[in-house]
Amino acid sequence: MSSPIIDPLTDQRDGARISRLALRGIRKRFGAVVALHGVDFHVDAGEVVALLGDNGAGKSTLTKIMSGVYRSDEGEFVFEGVPRDVTSPEDASALGISAVYQDLALCENLDVVENLFLGRELGPRNVPAPFRPIDRYTMEARAAEVLSGLAVRLPSLRRPVSMLSGGQRQAVAVSRAVLWGSKVVLLDEPTAALGVEQTAMVLNLVRQLRDRGLAVVLISHNLSDVFRVADRITVLRLGRCVANFNTSDVKRNDVVAAITGGNELEEIGS
Repeated sequence: MSSPIIDPLTDQRDGARISRLALRGIRKRFGAVVALHGVDFHVDAGEVVALLGDNGAGKSTLTKIMSGVYRSDEGEFVFEGVPRDVTSPEDASALGISAVYQDLALCENLDVVENLFLGRELGPRNVPAPFRPIDRYTMEARAAEVLSGLAVRLPSLRRPVSMLSGGQRQAVAVSRAVLWGSKVVLLDEPTAALGVEQTAMVLNLVRQLRDRGLAVVLISHNLSDVFRVADRITVLRLGRCVANFNTSDVKRNDVVAAITGGNELEEIGS
């Protein structure tokens, strides 16, 4: 049974809505190159926000700041309404922020359950780790519960990841984030190189994450996918946030114009 929708966070003092993750005035420099110029970004619980932009727009840099790979030079990192000092991926993970990059970080020689619990295998706590027997039964039961809750169907939990399709591998990587209690999931091009059926499977998984109350950041070049699952769209160009749209209120041409700077070109030519 899938988990119920989690209500958005609210401030107990005044009932105001609190974003799950908010970045304010983020600036990042690499030598003489300024990759991000005072960028603001937020994502709420139970929401999918697409982060769009052309190559070099700053998407990867901003995402790596969210996941703790980079530390911003200026700006504020706020998680659940509280400013945080996130200096490493471990810091981000401890807050409940998980990133699923295109390489997925899966061990292809291991099966589904082994990948889901890699480094966190279950067993008796009173036995030292090197000698601890693995509780395979409990691990399989927990894996099956999480996958079922996300409506993910796999041929077998004991099948090596190398034998799964691209969409199934993506599902395993995302399910691992859910299994370990993530509150924010960053998805980097999750449907890249997938076929129609596999893409539909992954997009349904994104919806499942939203319905379970997770905050989802979707980095994608595929506008069709974005319009199918995203609630809001944030566009970066040349390291600056140039547009924020509600997906239901915007046309695709307007999003493309924001990505490419088409509106500016029209103004110059007018």
